[in-house]
Amino acid sequence: MSGTGPRESIFPTRMALTNTKTRLKGAQTGHSLLAKKRDALTTRFRAILRKVDEAKRKMGRVMQLASFSLAEVTYATGDIAYLVQEQAKSASFKVRAKQENVSGVVLPAFEVDRVPGTDFNLTGLGRGGQQVLRSKEVYAKAVETLVELASLQTAFMILDEVIRATNRRVNAIEHVVIPRLDNTIKYIISELDEMDREEFFRLKKVQGKKKRDADAAEAKRKADLVAQEQSLEPGPAVDAAPVVEAFVDDESAPVDLLSSKDNDVIF
Repeated sequence: MSGTGPRESIFPTRMALTNTKTRLKGAQTGHSLLAKKRDALTTRFRAILRKVDEAKRKMGRVMQLASFSLAEVTYATGDIAYLVQEQAKSASFKVRAKQENVSGVVLPAFEVDRVPGTDFNLTGLGRGGQQVLRSKEVYAKAVETLVELASLQTAFMILDEVIRATNRRVNAIEHVVIPRLDNTIKYIISELDEMDREEFFRLKKVQGKKKRDADAAEAKRKADLVAQEQSLEPGPAVDAAPVVEAFVDDESAPVDLLSSKDNDVIF
């Protein structure tokens, strides 16, 4: 009576059918929304993937230039690591974090704020000052590129996890929830149709029995009516005139009481 496939254990009633159809409608709406969310996240994921690839290539070029510039500084002025450590008093770069909402997913984004001024005004004063400034600018560009790459890489990893979870939800609704609800609706409809057929058959049998009882009662009533009419009909007419005449003639004639004999009466 029910359709093949997994279904929910539910008692087939009209209310259950209405509730299951409502749940199916909600599942279809949720599937549509999750599919749109997945598509939007996938589009943003691909854009971030392209930016990550570009940032990594850019980072490689910038770090190459920074390494060359540091080699030039080392060649021109010698080792200046101790000078930089002594003159560093405060951070030259500050990273600010903000959030970006993409289809309900919060993605962190990092921005670099470069503090004006510098603590390395005297570095390279004797020799190699130009190489030091060039190296400083290249490494500043490297820091900005590194922060941008970190922001993109973080968003990339978060989107990857969210897209996987969304795909699992979409597949679960599409291949598990919706087919189960469809099979449940088919089962309830088949059971209700079967109950309707049983009810129709029962009503038909009851109606047929009532009709037979009514016909039998009508036939009995007609038979009783015919019998009553036959009992009320008069019998054949009797000729009473000769009897009256004979009685009158006997009354006028003399009666001999001794000639008549009565029956013996035994007490």
